[in-house]
Amino acid sequence: MLVEELKERLDEKQLLINSIKEEIGKVLVGQRDLIDGLLIGLFTKGHLLIEGVPGLAKTSAINALAATVQADFKRIQFTPDLLPADLIGTEIYLPKTGDFTIKKGPVFHNIILADEINRAPSKVQSALLEAMQEGQVTIGENTFFLPDPFLVLATQNPIEQEGTYPLPEAQVDRFMLKLIIDYPNKTEEKEIMKRVGFENPSEIKNILNSEQLNEIVSLIKEIYVDEKLRDYIVDIVFATRNPGDYKMDIADYIQFGASPRATIFLSLAARAYAFLHRRAYVTPQDIKTIAPCVLRHRILLTYEAEAEDITSDQIIGQIFDSVEVP
Repeated sequence: MLVEELKERLDEKQLLINSIKEEIGKVLVGQRDLIDGLLIGLFTKGHLLIEGVPGLAKTSAINALAATVQADFKRIQFTPDLLPADLIGTEIYLPKTGDFTIKKGPVFHNIILADEINRAPSKVQSALLEAMQEGQVTIGENTFFLPDPFLVLATQNPIEQEGTYPLPEAQVDRFMLKLIIDYPNKTEEKEIMKRVGFENPSEIKNILNSEQLNEIVSLIKEIYVDEKLRDYIVDIVFATRNPGDYKMDIADYIQFGASPRATIFLSLAARAYAFLHRRAYVTPQDIKTIAPCVLRHRILLTYEAEAEDITSDQIIGQIFDSVEVP
């Protein structure tokens, strides 16, 4: 497809994008990066992990996003007593007939809000592995396909670790982006106070149907990525595994680098970011902007890094300083 033709199609979708942002803005004040991240996940059908201290509207943001889409939405509150069958379903024995019947769990919805996902034991978290990767669930001897789209939008609290269970690395890697939410500024907090304390809640409208979503998904895949930028993406990911090859003395801080999923998701997320900014092509800045969200949960740090209070975002910053930009 010609760039000019692709640009026309991008412009046609902007009214739709602006309408979705406007509806989410009825609930969420500020947090532009979070809104962009939510839309990137939606438009690429990628799972999202959202981390922030209590009270920053993580759950409200996901509820607002789900309300703009004409899709089945289900909130699951993760707790220590949750069982895998409570998520995916189970076989139920029927004494009268001697047969078994399948009772499907809440995972059989388009958009799943896994609220405080790290409060459930590892066996429950692992029950999502097949669903998040293959888009299917196995109950007993039967395999069932999940609806399309299928998105897991999970939240977790970074400060209250008592009674929580670290997410398995295999599951963390299945999240396309990890979004970090920070406190609002004074102006935003004043607006939040006004809305919550003095105004009636706004009703969010359905904006996007499944056909429109699939059109956007296809359109994003056609965003142009130059061959040099493809090499740049690969270099960034390889630098997390072999920093010495890029003249960086940070190998002692990295236990494991990013997996090949990082390369796939970084390319796709960069195209989605370009789409949100009405461009038919990806720029190096698009990659730099979205890369921390793709990489921060895929770089496993050593004890030395933790002892010296070095974060994965600082490691990513050093990588950007060292890897040559095309």
